Amino acid sequence: MPQVFSPPVLRPCGDRAVLMELGDAIDPAVNRLVGRALEALDQHRPDWLVEAVGAYRSLMVIYDPLRADYQQVSRHLAALELAQAAGRREDGGVVEIPVCYGGEFGPDLEMVARHNRLSARQVVELHSAVAYHVYMMGFTPGFPYLGGLDPRLHTPRLESPRTTVAAGSVGIANDQTGIYPVASPGGWRIIGRTPRKLFDPRRDDPFLLRAGRRLHFVPISQDEYRRLVAEG
Repeated sequence: MPQVFSPPVLRPCGDRAVLMELGDAIDPAVNRLVGRALEALDQHRPDWLVEAVGAYRSLMVIYDPLRADYQQVSRHLAALELAQAAGRREDGGVVEIPVCYGGEFGPDLEMVARHNRLSARQVVELHSAVAYHVYMMGFTPGFPYLGGLDPRLHTPRLESPRTTVAAGSVGIANDQTGIYPVASPGGWRIIGRTPRKLFDPRRDDPFLLRAGRRLHFVPISQDEYRRLVAEG
């Protein structure tokens, strides 16, 4: 039976932004609607659009109040054709992210295993068995919030965040997993590290990942990790 989607809920945010809510759950189909809305705004960019930022189930549309008002922007957003996006698969295939789990690169792997009554090997197997959906980017440049973490790996955040988490660290926080693209403070449970650079301002496209993509973690050894780092 085809899914039926309700019209978007539009809410004013100050005098120059509209929050467009496309669902009330964290769901890949809803998130694809967010992506389609962003694409539609970018393809036929109205002169009043300043920026549009997507999240799990909504997007914030920032507009120039000298070119349009809330009613004009709301009518434009309500008229976007989005329904066909819900059943569409993500484009671009699956990005493989090599990860060295445990040891110096994954100081919380054993704790995650104990918390979930698993072995460290089982944690790695479960974590690397899924093609994760990138719901949104945020926190730091290039940080992907990933959906699809196996419930057997759900683990609470650290009670006291670390002041520095190394770039490339792969972590778990409650029912989410993600990757720290740059060194930063953080409270996620770190189970491994990838040698791939998720954010590099020297590249033409500084971001390795985008919302709507999928990724798959591939376990590697410490020797493989160091070889990939040396290769750049």
